[in-house]
Amino acid sequence: MARRVTAVSLACLLTVVIAPPLQLGAARAAVCAGSPHRRTPGPRSPKPEDVAKLMAELDRRLAGVTPPTKITVPTRVHVLTRGVRKVSNQAIRSQIAVLNSAYGGAFGGVDTGVRFRLDSISVKDNATWFTDPVGHEQPMKNALHKGGADTLNLYIAQLSELMLGFASYPYWYAGAPLLDGVVIDWRSLPGGAMTNYNRGFTGVHEIGHWLGLFHTFENGCRQPGDGIDDTPAEAKPTEACPGHKDTCPQAGPDPTRNFMDYAHDRCMAEFTQGQARRMHEVWAAYRHTSKI
Repeated sequence: MARRVTAVSLACLLTVVIAPPLQLGAARAAVCAGSPHRRTPGPRSPKPEDVAKLMAELDRRLAGVTPPTKITVPTRVHVLTRGVRKVSNQAIRSQIAVLNSAYGGAFGGVDTGVRFRLDSISVKDNATWFTDPVGHEQPMKNALHKGGADTLNLYIAQLSELMLGFASYPYWYAGAPLLDGVVIDWRSLPGGAMTNYNRGFTGVHEIGHWLGLFHTFENGCRQPGDGIDDTPAEAKPTEACPGHKDTCPQAGPDPTRNFMDYAHDRCMAEFTQGQARRMHEVWAAYRHTSKI
């Protein structure tokens, strides 16, 4: 997810390795950019047909496979610095606690059955990587990445004024394993300096992409939407913190409180049962080590 200090944009889907393979461009990260007053999709936005392709690929990969009921994600955190370390170990532990609360349903919605285990924290002093992790993603991740497809590499750096984070998708892992992971702005951690975006939900959203979820507004009002049955169709991203929003003729108001929409942190609260099921399906298809 990419967000701005006052109003923002979010990281989107990067190209996915599915059959037939989607086009991989020069950019290696999924990034959306926007103006200070409106979130707008960036050049790495998924194509409308990507959701349907993913669903078909999942059907093939999951034939005869039973997804796990519980997932524990080994998590390795890489803190980038520019001389002075901005993020303490306690702040990282707080972010992990927020992840476990959000994915456990503590703020609302369902318990997804996904939990995160902090395995390591590393600190790397590199001013270039700290200030431009998008432009230097490949050398940064090549040097720091640890583990396999089931390991979350979480990089904490400082992004641009218009971006709070970006994520890789599990379908891409086979084609570029060292580039797998999530990058978030250090100011988005719980208690951080970014007004409206400092409850740690940037990490929750971006890791949702890493686990295989699309934005709730994917495809707008057109089928198959985000590919999840219980997230109502949504024509456009949610901005700020509206009390009610209903942008599609299909049943149900927009899922403005969903972690995979674009609302302010104080209005994000939930994943659905369908999203939880999709995370487990994608884990079995792409991240379970026996599938790699």
